[in-house]
Amino acid sequence: MKIPASTYRLQIRPEFTLDDAARLVPYLASLGVNWLYLSPLLESVGASEHGYDVSDPSRVDRERGGREALERVAAAAHGAGMGILVDIVPNHLGVEVPEETPWWWDLLREGRGSRYAEAFDVDWDAGDGKVLLPVLGSAEDLGLLKVEGERLWYYEHSYPLAPGTYADGDSAEAVHERQHYRLVPWREADDRLNYRRFFAVNTLAGVRVEVPWVFEESHAEVRRWLEAGLVDGLRIDHPDGLRDPAEYLERLRELSGGAYTLVEKILEPGEALPADFPCEGTTGYDALGLVDRVLVDPAGEEPLTALDTGLRGEAADYAEMIHGTKRWMADGLLHAEILRLARLAAAPAAGGGVGGSEAESEPLDVLADALAEIAAHFPVYRTYFRDMTAQDGDVTPQQGGGEHDAAVLAEACRAAAAQRPELAATIGALEPRLADPSEELCRRFQQTTGMIMAKAVEDTAFYRYSRLGTLTEVGGDPTAFALAPAAFHAELAERERHLGHSMTTLTTHDTKRSEDTRARITVLAELADEWAQVLPRLLKAAPLEDGPLANLLWQAILGAWPAEEDRLVQYAEKAAREAGVHTLWTDPDEAFEDAVRRLVHAAVDPASGAHTAISAYAERVAPFGASNALSAKLIQLAMPGVPDVYQGTEFWDRSLCDPDNRRTVDFAARAEALAALDAGMPVLGPLAEEAKLLVVSRTLRLRRDRPELFAGYAPVEAEGLAAEHLVGFRRGERGVTALATRLPAGLERDGGWGTTTVRLARAARDAFTGRSFGPGDVLVGEVLGTLPVALLVPEEEDHHA
Repeated sequence: MKIPASTYRLQIRPEFTLDDAARLVPYLASLGVNWLYLSPLLESVGASEHGYDVSDPSRVDRERGGREALERVAAAAHGAGMGILVDIVPNHLGVEVPEETPWWWDLLREGRGSRYAEAFDVDWDAGDGKVLLPVLGSAEDLGLLKVEGERLWYYEHSYPLAPGTYADGDSAEAVHERQHYRLVPWREADDRLNYRRFFAVNTLAGVRVEVPWVFEESHAEVRRWLEAGLVDGLRIDHPDGLRDPAEYLERLRELSGGAYTLVEKILEPGEALPADFPCEGTTGYDALGLVDRVLVDPAGEEPLTALDTGLRGEAADYAEMIHGTKRWMADGLLHAEILRLARLAAAPAAGGGVGGSEAESEPLDVLADALAEIAAHFPVYRTYFRDMTAQDGDVTPQQGGGEHDAAVLAEACRAAAAQRPELAATIGALEPRLADPSEELCRRFQQTTGMIMAKAVEDTAFYRYSRLGTLTEVGGDPTAFALAPAAFHAELAERERHLGHSMTTLTTHDTKRSEDTRARITVLAELADEWAQVLPRLLKAAPLEDGPLANLLWQAILGAWPAEEDRLVQYAEKAAREAGVHTLWTDPDEAFEDAVRRLVHAAVDPASGAHTAISAYAERVAPFGASNALSAKLIQLAMPGVPDVYQGTEFWDRSLCDPDNRRTVDFAARAEALAALDAGMPVLGPLAEEAKLLVVSRTLRLRRDRPELFAGYAPVEAEGLAAEHLVGFRRGERGVTALATRLPAGLERDGGWGTTTVRLARAARDAFTGRSFGPGDVLVGEVLGTLPVALLVPEEEDHHA
């Protein structure tokens, strides 16, 4: 198996094709990148900007360059000694334009008789034998249907006609009634949808890759890539949506011949990657949370919490908040999924299982209530109970899950029963069935809890819980405010032992804020008292009735500053609708959203007091934010694991959530700056655009060219009054030493490094400045005199990266 030393994520889209990626290879090789990491490449719906809505898994997307362009970028990368990691999407297909997705078109045309009926996860009985398509504006819109060219048309949307269901003179409504699908009002999806989807996205239909032929046909093109040597590794999108992720990964391991594989598994704090997952690790959100929190000042927790409490009028109870948002999702956007579970619970238990008769006797709404309550108390995305009986008759179904999963389910049921005593008996009857993977109820429940977690926490609560925006990132617990250096080192040592090939990241296409935006927001933990004075002035200049949302928006504006008004408006509208307190995607409150837009306009209007205040404060925090950003980047690049650099973030990148983080990258400017650095251009300080490029390029080159310098892990501690401001570690007995500054505002306030020292076991040269230090005790202030970070290479190992 080939293992990357590093990766560089590129968003391949119609405006940036595989041929554009091929032309970037010389620059990326010079940057030090070891593998290209490409977004989904299979044929997708329309001119998709992201590629996660695959429409035809049998070919490379033509808008992205097609198979020939993939061959060209593979040749360019491999010719430069680089590998290719590709993102694939096994969980679902895009069905927004049915005719573009052959499997879905056939399903709609042939219904249960379609070969692809087995490929999609349809509850036919719930739709009276039809697939329910939530596309109509209202039921009255059935009168707008037309039949033309052997298709049923609703405005510009077309659907197939089953053979023999149309004759001249038939009304469109009558023809519609004869089809294997039924068009229904889009608002009915929450309760009536009868096919599995990705989260709450009706246009992404779940695929049953657990069926062997479905797996083979949906992965045929991926197999061709691997067998042709075009691709060296795979990144698996949303494995938690699959029926049995471990079984899927086992099949994929066989298909790929053991290629390097990562899973987009979101690990909640304290959760480990399942031991039976045959893969090299995750896509790195777990690492992101560690790096961010070691740079957060714990002293800021109390004053920022007090500020948040004042804005709310009461203390925020995060556990209560996410329980509420989970129930909101389970009773609203995802209620169709809960009702499908309830129908299964109402059916006889497999083999007359324990507790089945009690659950079966309950009304459907009571079963749905109990299932939603259990899901609302899940602390992780899902459990992984596996039905092993088909493979080994001596193995009980429950043994396929493990004690951890049983404990997670038991605690969720206990908490649910305590919250809702009137449901305790029903919950108790459901628990053994939810732990029995021979039951469809268990298997489908496991696919559902992750949807609820993602939509309720990441896409809702994270926009409501706003005391420090740095902490609300995927997989993070925002109540875990900071991480002490000792605990951080223990976590990294554990990663070295068990996740040495797992990805590390700071920015992805899914992060709520880019790494440099978060790094600036992190400063507020050090300057909490100042922020408590600045924010009220901003709120007075641009009033918004939702104080916690206003706090979130002003933090985002500070982190992204300076930013164009349209970017900030786009983010602010999304944040307000995702929070769902005053306005919704499905029911916008124009008066509230006007106030949100006025807030943003006040920020960018030079005549506004808010503009004066935020621009002055951005200038105040910028040096500390740059210090945090460089520290985070060095730590992430040098720590155990395979570091990823998201496109363009080798320069300062203060993006917000998508689509802001998918803007066009000026690679020519980066290539020019890198050439200038290599020609000896000095970096004039941490605020310079080139400072981050220097850190990224020199560290990536060392990781690629001198991998032996990154084997092992040991903390490096400073001595002296400013010792708490250093995060340091050595990568092995004769490896590099990474030194990074933490809490830079406090360091400046206390007078700098002073006589604080760090001991170097041998003489070493800083890869960033070229200066030599040690052996023995050296002043930290001398090592970090130019930049807040240093990467010290033992001089006998120094190959001048």
